[in-house]
Amino acid sequence: MAKSRSKTSRQPVKQSPVRARRNGANKSRVSAAKPGRAPAQKAAKKGKWVYGFGGGKAEGRAAMRNLLGGKGAGLAEMAHLGLPVPPGFTITTEVCTYFYQHDKSYPKHLQPQVEAALAALGRITGKKFGDAKNPLLVSVRSGARASMPGMMDTVLNLGLNDLTVAALAEKSGDRRFAQDSYRRFITMYSDVVLGIAYHHFEEILDEYKERAGYALDTDLSAEDWEKVIVRYQERVEEESGKPFPQDPHAQLWGAVGAVFGSWMNQRAITYRRLHGIPESWGTAVNVQAMVFGNMGETSATGVAFTRNPSTGENKLYGEFLLNAQGEDVVAGIRTPQEITEAARQEAKSDKPSMEAALPEAFAELKRIQSVLERHYRDMQDLEFTVEQGKLWMLQTRSGKRTAKAALRIAVELADEKLISRQEAVSRIDPASLDQLLHPTIDPNADRKVIATGLPASPGAASGEIVFFPDEAETLKGQGHKVILVRVETSPEDIHGMHAAEGILTTRGGMTSHAAVVARGMGKPCVSGAGALRVDYRAQTVSAGGVTLKKGETLTIDGSTGQVLGGKVPMLQPALAGEFATLMQWADGLRKLKVRANADTPADAQAAIKFGAEGIGLCRTEHMFFDEDRIRAVREMILAGDEQARRAALAKLLPMQRADFVELFKIMGALPVTIRLLDPPLHEFLPHTDEEIAAVAQAMGADPKKLADRARELHEFNPMLGFRGCRLAIAYPEIAEMQARAIFEAAVEAGRATGKPVKPEIMVPLTAGKAELDLVKARIDAMAKTVAAETRRAIAYQVGTMIELPRAALKAGEIAETAEFFSFGTNDLTQTTFGISRDDAASFLGIYTAKGILSTDPFVSIDREGVGELIQIATERGRKVRKNLKLGICGEHGGDPASVAFCDEVGLDYVSCSPFRVPIARLAAAQAALGKHARGEG
Repeated sequence: MAKSRSKTSRQPVKQSPVRARRNGANKSRVSAAKPGRAPAQKAAKKGKWVYGFGGGKAEGRAAMRNLLGGKGAGLAEMAHLGLPVPPGFTITTEVCTYFYQHDKSYPKHLQPQVEAALAALGRITGKKFGDAKNPLLVSVRSGARASMPGMMDTVLNLGLNDLTVAALAEKSGDRRFAQDSYRRFITMYSDVVLGIAYHHFEEILDEYKERAGYALDTDLSAEDWEKVIVRYQERVEEESGKPFPQDPHAQLWGAVGAVFGSWMNQRAITYRRLHGIPESWGTAVNVQAMVFGNMGETSATGVAFTRNPSTGENKLYGEFLLNAQGEDVVAGIRTPQEITEAARQEAKSDKPSMEAALPEAFAELKRIQSVLERHYRDMQDLEFTVEQGKLWMLQTRSGKRTAKAALRIAVELADEKLISRQEAVSRIDPASLDQLLHPTIDPNADRKVIATGLPASPGAASGEIVFFPDEAETLKGQGHKVILVRVETSPEDIHGMHAAEGILTTRGGMTSHAAVVARGMGKPCVSGAGALRVDYRAQTVSAGGVTLKKGETLTIDGSTGQVLGGKVPMLQPALAGEFATLMQWADGLRKLKVRANADTPADAQAAIKFGAEGIGLCRTEHMFFDEDRIRAVREMILAGDEQARRAALAKLLPMQRADFVELFKIMGALPVTIRLLDPPLHEFLPHTDEEIAAVAQAMGADPKKLADRARELHEFNPMLGFRGCRLAIAYPEIAEMQARAIFEAAVEAGRATGKPVKPEIMVPLTAGKAELDLVKARIDAMAKTVAAETRRAIAYQVGTMIELPRAALKAGEIAETAEFFSFGTNDLTQTTFGISRDDAASFLGIYTAKGILSTDPFVSIDREGVGELIQIATERGRKVRKNLKLGICGEHGGDPASVAFCDEVGLDYVSCSPFRVPIARLAAAQAALGKHARGEG
């Protein structure tokens, strides 16, 4: 989406190819869109678009984050608390909304409000914006209501030009500092606003340092920087055809437009899609008086967390850089230093900690972090600058954290009586628990350590080495597991980071872009592995004489920072400690039961381990694909009459019975729902001529007969074909065999364990009562037969899957026979939408992007269509059978938003894959508390 420009600023210039690649197809330049180009709405004429803060007071408060964004609300709240905050003002998110609704122009009354805010800022600071002798310099930063680290644009040192840089040098008494600040501003403003990429300026600087024999930026003197700045300005004019902007007011509106424009850049769009952040929220813009961390060895900049964001440990955690500006820390350009002396010693660093280098500022930071954590009752992510020994707070927000850290922090805050147990439960994102289920490296495994970096995000992962994010995304789509290896990541890499199993960088610290984003995604990350050398051209990574190429396997351990050659054995995590405590609290709150979809003993054992309260779906056909069973299944399919089919089914009976005995023994007295054979029979037959010949030979069958039968069973649309209850009606002997296996297994397992087995037999794909009546009669008859043979009565229930819209509408009649309904939401979604789940990927992304669907209906239940059918079936079914048991067993059972819906409509349980059972348990508790999966907390 093109960014608008001001008539008083620079004219549009051609975007450089490098810039275009860096920002993606949807990012182009934004400069100054001047106010008043479009008629303001009536509400906007009277509206307040700008909120000031500073001098110990503020017009906004923390509760106004939807209007002021998270950063603006945090700055206002810190000002109210009397904390040292550089004064400034926030342009609201409503202006962003207006900006995109009115051809990238601003409300009529915005400009005078900004000018008034700048004047107030001047009164507080004793400076004047644009003044050649005593200039006020500002930063311009984004600030959406939801944290989006690194996704949008920032400009520092705004207001500098060829005149004001001299005034800054005179006021500060440090000409080198002034020139350093000016070159930073030119670089950042050119990249963000003018579309002239960083690499232009990096090339100039690298060439200058090489000619002068300098190794570091800090080696350059004021005179050196002056010469570099001349080259920078020449490059700007070469690329844009215009001189670098000298008017501070034009600079300001250019930066404001760039921040609003960055809301729609490709990396921000991708981040919002991955994190479910609505486009309609928009971003605020924060304009703040500059404080300088690059004024010498008594100045610094840093990022801190009030608790460890990886482990949750209650210790101040973070990094800082002496004589630097904020972008140096988060961009990973320089490797930062530890804040505390204990952390420095643990890291075995020879660089001084903030505690040692700036003891007074450190003590103030310790005081403020305690104030903010107790005020917000949550772990805080802080940004700060120390200017000549004085600490200034630039940001506070609830810190992003790993699931492991989130659990520990929530439980400990509850134990400290800062929050209630209910609030602790509501604070954990259910989907984030998936992080805890990833493997860790087996402590007994041999470790071939290639290099060691920083343990930036916990967990471990193995995969093929890739160097480029696009390639990571492509290989992921082909089923490969990859490790993304980069010198450093940037926001443009987010799609590749999302596709990778883990991320490895050679630069950057614990708060670098790679570290923050990986922790948010729950992916292992090792950053700052400086011993590694990455060669993008050759696509190799090497260290200590070892060179690995693209496609070779690498393992990273994000908990220790180790980089390991090859694939290393891993262990499943132990779910104890804070996890067990919080899940116990959650279980005490929820109304919905949580079962698991389990087809094998291993599935059932995992289900029990993760707290499942039964099996909600056992797919019997999955048991038929074992090599020793598929032959009997094929014999049954090829059989020419009922007698031959029964002979083949007799071979399957003991196998099915043995499977069910194991499941029943593992589940004990918990309910087990077993679905009768569902898929079409052709799925069990070979398809190619080579496969048919091989199977015929193994079976001693005629290949032609096998091929003819496969053709006979072929269907144009098998999902809507000869499957489900239709098989049991056409071939009742199949349902009889399965029912016998279930009942005989229930008797055997009950005798072995001494616990009553609770089988629930589920008939799939019924469209009406008549079908269910026919199949249930066969099941009931077999129950009587087995009871007579074993002299043991079996308590069981017969129900059906509601997978067809007709079944939902006829639920009242079906409930006369069915004792339970299980909504098969995968097929119900397919049949309601008329969409094949297997073929929908080609267009569902377009539908969600265009707003036709708010989300993929196969991921979260479509409340308006599928949801209404579930509600109709629930109401009509329970009207006939008051105690009708209701649940869902599709993939939606592990989706937090769908779990919340199930709680709302009054279902009894949800069933999901074993590894999503903890997610469903927590989501069910939050639903009971009235906190849906999105939008709160």
